[in-house]
Amino acid sequence: MGLVVVVLQFCVGLLALPAHLLDFLGLWKPLSQRIFPYIMRKLAVGYNEKMHSYKKELFRSLPDFAGPSGQLKVLEIGCGTGNNFQFYPQGTKVTCTDLNPNFQQFLKKSQAENDHLHYEPNLVAPAENLSAVEDASVDVVVSTLVLCSAENVERVLKEVRRILRRGGAFYFMEHVCADHSTWTYFFQQIYHPTWKFLLDGCNLCREIWKDLEKASFSEMKLKHIWAPFPWKPFRPHILGYAVK
Repeated sequence: MGLVVVVLQFCVGLLALPAHLLDFLGLWKPLSQRIFPYIMRKLAVGYNEKMHSYKKELFRSLPDFAGPSGQLKVLEIGCGTGNNFQFYPQGTKVTCTDLNPNFQQFLKKSQAENDHLHYEPNLVAPAENLSAVEDASVDVVVSTLVLCSAENVERVLKEVRRILRRGGAFYFMEHVCADHSTWTYFFQQIYHPTWKFLLDGCNLCREIWKDLEKASFSEMKLKHIWAPFPWKPFRPHILGYAVK
């Protein structure tokens, strides 16, 4: 089975040969960083339509984690084009971070369209290093479709715990690895190398729930779902929140 996977990975990889040639010339990374926000803006429309009810239910409990002042302070890592703003309660103070500065034009547009929120200055920073954010300074950290492409999930979760106040929560919605005994996992392995290369490090085979379980949160509510997408390798998801 291992040899079959390798052969099929190679065949799929041939479809991305032009991108590999650009990478050999040192042109792919800067080009992909510019193109990726446009791709995500398009994909986010369909994703939000199919996942709207899940997101609405997930974020319904956000007001429960407002701090002593009564105002909810949210920091969203990998904010991208700002697709979650519509689900945040009126008056929430939001800080957005993303590693890719090319998202800024779309993010600012989304912020203008969601004027029921208060926005702090956007931060261009990797989720593994949020040194500009003070310890225990936010009520909620949000991550949707971010941990799949993080270089080091353990370090991201360590930073999340650092910046959360005690009793604050980490909300997450991520696509994950399928059960290893399924055909979905078989095809995830086949597509994974090319998918990761073309989509800015996105990992189809990451068992993110295991990282969350190891992150020393005091409480966690986590749910596995089969998201309503036609392409099965992207369907396994987890969602929920973990309390510091």
